[in-house]
Amino acid sequence: MDHRPALLDATVELLLPALERGGVVVDATLGRGGHARALLEAAPAAQLVGIDRDPAAVEACRAYLAAYSERVRIVRDDFKNLAAVLERLGIAAVRGVLFDLGVSSPQLEEAARGFSFRNDGPLDMRMDPTQSRSAEDVVNTYSEVDLSGVIFRYGEERFARRIAKAIIRSRPVSGTRALAEIVKEAIPAATRRTGGHPARRTFQALRIEVNGELDALERGLVDAVDYSEPGGRIVTISYHSLEDRIVKRFFNEQAKSCVCPPGLPVCVCGRTERVRVLTKRPIRPSAQEIEANPRAEAAKLRAVERLDVEGAA
Repeated sequence: MDHRPALLDATVELLLPALERGGVVVDATLGRGGHARALLEAAPAAQLVGIDRDPAAVEACRAYLAAYSERVRIVRDDFKNLAAVLERLGIAAVRGVLFDLGVSSPQLEEAARGFSFRNDGPLDMRMDPTQSRSAEDVVNTYSEVDLSGVIFRYGEERFARRIAKAIIRSRPVSGTRALAEIVKEAIPAATRRTGGHPARRTFQALRIEVNGELDALERGLVDAVDYSEPGGRIVTISYHSLEDRIVKRFFNEQAKSCVCPPGLPVCVCGRTERVRVLTKRPIRPSAQEIEANPRAEAAKLRAVERLDVEGAA
């Protein structure tokens, strides 16, 4: 539990002004509790709701955050159900929400979870191991068209069709190492020599498909804005361009006022800004942080502050 999460200092610095006088902060992706613990230490008047769909993460955090148990409620759920979680807990509004997206280091490091192309394990990739669909189902049952679409859309992989054809020819595929080798051989040799492991994009795509990550993100962001008090803050940390584009687009849309067509003498849409963007450009980890935690290199942090009706005028 000594792993330092990505962009920890920036996360606390951005959320702290909203929490200095107390209130509820939601860590919607609790993981192993690094961000949560730092927030509890920095804001002694705040209460924290931690959400994670991984039962291993939930159990680990119950122990890791035990010293703060009077201020912490941990819920095993998906952050796409953020509104329902808060309603169950009787919480009408929050002062902060954190989304640290993607797969956690413990999930990557445990070969039996099947997230990593570097370790041999089952084709699983489920963040919630009780859900029915796994990566093995996607790899071995999707049509060539559907499989290619997943790899292209969620992995932004230009050789998606070649990879899908190779997977279909090799069925049944069993194990992460076998899949990584199939993907590697499907990509032209010249391309394999640059850009990291050739299976990285395909594994990312399969993980996103298995866990419905992008749909969950869109739903979670809406709930976060809806439940934030004026002055409350929302922080996201993303690790690939698909997530970051969703966050950037959503925040910018929420920060818009009138969207009437140009030329109308008066506004008829009645729209006002709901948030103020705090990060005109995403915050990136320092060279020192990347050296200490290479997985943080791709991290991008964006943040907004909830406005009240008057503040939007």
